[in-house]
Amino acid sequence: MAGDVDAIFERLKRLAAEAGLPDVEESTSYGNPALKVGGKSFVAVKNAETIVISISLDDKDHLLEMAPDVYFQTDHYVGWPYLPVRAAMIGDAELRLRLIGAWLFRVPKKLAARYQARS
Repeated sequence: MAGDVDAIFERLKRLAAEAGLPDVEESTSYGNPALKVGGKSFVAVKNAETIVISISLDDKDHLLEMAPDVYFQTDHYVGWPYLPVRAAMIGDAELRLRLIGAWLFRVPKKLAARYQARS
């Protein structure tokens, strides 16, 4: 089980690097492996099956409707800007897009502007 969590975290780190996200820090969030920017978690591995991303509430509702097999919600996350993702159900290309979105959601505006100008 720990191996699965480690493998998922390695996948997140690889995809964040491929996306060219600057200032990403490896850390923890509530004891779980997480990636942070500016001291704020934007993605964490909850367990061997679940990743939790930061996301606006509007985007969250859209993804829940669009792909309920990939994205889901528990009572714990209702009303909060976090979305659980089934790690085995999301492809690398989509997960990379979600990481970029989560990073942009949490990053300071100046850093976001520099990243977007470069992309």
